[in-house]
Amino acid sequence: MSTSQSPGASAPDLLCPRPTIAVESPIITLINVLEVAPERQSELIEILEKATAEVMRYVPGFISASIHRSLDGTRVANYAQWLSMADFELMLADPRAQAHIRDATAIAKATAVLYRVSSVHLAAA
Repeated sequence: MSTSQSPGASAPDLLCPRPTIAVESPIITLINVLEVAPERQSELIEILEKATAEVMRYVPGFISASIHRSLDGTRVANYAQWLSMADFELMLADPRAQAHIRDATAIAKATAVLYRVSSVHLAAA
């Protein structure tokens, strides 16, 4: 989580943006929760990691993906950030991304929702 939230981005930030959780950020966040049989959770994670390593990270506008496994084995959450809605939509139209999405949804039920940050709350010092 970003604890310093400066209003402007520096040139290196624009070339290689970092994950940001900030109210004023125009970044689009995808939170995709995939329901999966516990015995297939690791397989699903491998599919998502392969998609990210081979395709997503090279798509313009991609910032990051963080893949989370539920402790009970029944879900995997993908928290991904994109610079803009247009960048996200271009990814969805990419045949390489579509192939990976098909692989994941063949073994899991996905609930994908796009978000913008409304507020950020940090622990008291």
